[in-house]
Amino acid sequence: MNFEAVHNNKEVMLLQAISGSRAYGLHTPQSDTDIRGVFYLPKHDFYGLHYVPQVSNESNDLAYYELGRFIELLVKNNPNILELLNTPTDCLLYRNPVMDMIKPEIFLSKLCLDTFAGYAQTQVKKASGLNKKIFNPVATERKTVIDFCYFISGNSSLPLQAWLDGKGYRQEDCGLVNIAHAKDIYALYHQSKLKEGSLMGIYSGEAANDVRLSPVEKGAVPEGIISFNKNGYSIYCKDYREYHQWVEKRNDVRYNNTLEHGKNYDAKNMMHTFRLLGMAEEIALEHKVNVRRVHDKVFLFKVRSGEYTYNELVNMASDKITHIQEIYAKSTLCSQPDEAAASNLLAEMRERLYKNKTNKLYWRV
Repeated sequence: MNFEAVHNNKEVMLLQAISGSRAYGLHTPQSDTDIRGVFYLPKHDFYGLHYVPQVSNESNDLAYYELGRFIELLVKNNPNILELLNTPTDCLLYRNPVMDMIKPEIFLSKLCLDTFAGYAQTQVKKASGLNKKIFNPVATERKTVIDFCYFISGNSSLPLQAWLDGKGYRQEDCGLVNIAHAKDIYALYHQSKLKEGSLMGIYSGEAANDVRLSPVEKGAVPEGIISFNKNGYSIYCKDYREYHQWVEKRNDVRYNNTLEHGKNYDAKNMMHTFRLLGMAEEIALEHKVNVRRVHDKVFLFKVRSGEYTYNELVNMASDKITHIQEIYAKSTLCSQPDEAAASNLLAEMRERLYKNKTNKLYWRV
């Protein structure tokens, strides 16, 4: 069972809905249309060797959860799954009446404090992380080991490449030897000063992650001493990789929005931070999941448009989280969903589905 076999297949689909910003009522003309849903494996596939918990297209804009996985995530109070179960009616594309057996209120618990508010806190950090990438771009041309090596001269040092250029040396004609008890410090030799043997070069090539050592004849006199900032090079390689992966995958609309509002954070992430906090509060007070944002919609759009500084939003989020924690401490919600009851519900749903092989009777638009 793969994505193609599930997508729009009324024989196995139980729920299909528009999700994300359009379901929240927070979409813009540039917003994508995400679709999520629930399907069930036919009896033969379910009892066979290969259980399929989830399928999606390549972009993950369309994703469907197998019924067992869906119930499992409901028990864990997963925000995306609770939102899908409580999709606004105008965003429902298909819904099989067997889904009516799932009562949202039996799954809501104090776990939502961690799953909703906890996830919101990660969004705060994620929003700030974009600032570093935007205002500290990493050049396309990748630096190499030698860019982090320095020739030591008296009480000072200079970049090794500058020293080599001054001497008219190529790195390939040089060699390094460890100096005992001196981490990342090496004696540098040049081929012209050796009577025998060949040096290996300072590093093996652009992809090298360390310097290269060479065997040197006894009694050879080094040109001098160099140091290699190995830790600095490792950090640079990590930053280079992450930055260019981000450039390749970034959403240019969101990127340009961040540049336009000039507040140096990902405004969409911050908007969803406060959306999640608002939903967490409502779950504790009202014992239901309000997917469509109504009373806080204006505020959320202000966040998205960059009307607040990052520090203002962090302070507001911190105060909100403290308030929510106090609410959950007093809430009458159960500590966590009844896993045994959820398991029984899942079994009853499968029995009904497998008993009624002609699922067309269950469909409504």
